[in-house]
Amino acid sequence: MSTGLAKIPEHPARRRDRYQLKGKYKLFLIALPFLVLVFLFSYLPLYGWIYSLYNYFPAIPLSQSEFVGLRWFTMMFSNEVQRDEMMRVLRNTFAISSLGIVTSVFPVIFAILLQEIRSTKFKRLVQTFTTLPNFISWVLVYSFAFMMFAVDNGFVNNLLLRLGWIDTPLNILASDNHTWLAMTLWGVWKGLGWGAIMYIAAITGIDTELYEAARVDGAGRFKQIWHITVPGIIPTYFVLLILSIANFINNGLDQYFVFANAMNMSNIEVLDLYVYNIGMANSNFGFATAVSIMKSLVSLFLLFLANGMSKVVRGESII
Repeated sequence: MSTGLAKIPEHPARRRDRYQLKGKYKLFLIALPFLVLVFLFSYLPLYGWIYSLYNYFPAIPLSQSEFVGLRWFTMMFSNEVQRDEMMRVLRNTFAISSLGIVTSVFPVIFAILLQEIRSTKFKRLVQTFTTLPNFISWVLVYSFAFMMFAVDNGFVNNLLLRLGWIDTPLNILASDNHTWLAMTLWGVWKGLGWGAIMYIAAITGIDTELYEAARVDGAGRFKQIWHITVPGIIPTYFVLLILSIANFINNGLDQYFVFANAMNMSNIEVLDLYVYNIGMANSNFGFATAVSIMKSLVSLFLLFLANGMSKVVRGESII
């Protein structure tokens, strides 16, 4: 039996808002597992910063450890010997990071040259062989380096001896000459193919009609690269450059740990390796935690500095 009342249709704006709200909930649920992982592995471990306030030793509960307050923080620069150590480690960190930023243009050049290869099979072969080192651990990289440059039966030393260019084998891996440059080159070799992937994707996204118009106007391959390809990948390069500046003080541990020895330790020990050596090798967990906190604060400062640079140069922030 009809009541005589017609159903009032929902306003389109309200329907759109309801759908948008459902979409936001779906996006939040998709991101929720990753937010949980970030909380568990990035924020929850920050509780360990409390060890910087104690003179902690393993197997002794923290509640029974001596409370020292800010002693470890002031020791970093108040003690002359420790201050020299910190300046040495910071010098190594900043030098190697600076060289990393300078060589960050190599993946760009490699991506451009790779895209200029006409043979698809050869291009895939080169890209595969240059990307594979990224998935090799630094332990295997050092094994390869030892095979190449070892004093006894190393390929390079054997070759130079047979050619008569040297009289005695060179101890390249235990040398302190050009340590910063050597570590940078090993990093470039390992990450060249992987670093080029982002730029290859940026080049692929450039409109092909621009190249066709340039060819019609008589532009050669070099002019096409300089006036079309390079401007097309500059935004991608600048974003990655800003992110690397924000990550300036984080060199990592693996590479320097496996290549370090008594001969090159003075120039290869970066902050991450220094924290490991102080905390794990010397069991000074409180001071190692204080240095790690200092490193995190400097990284946070560099992140906001890079974000400000992005706003000034690109007109948009990265965070």
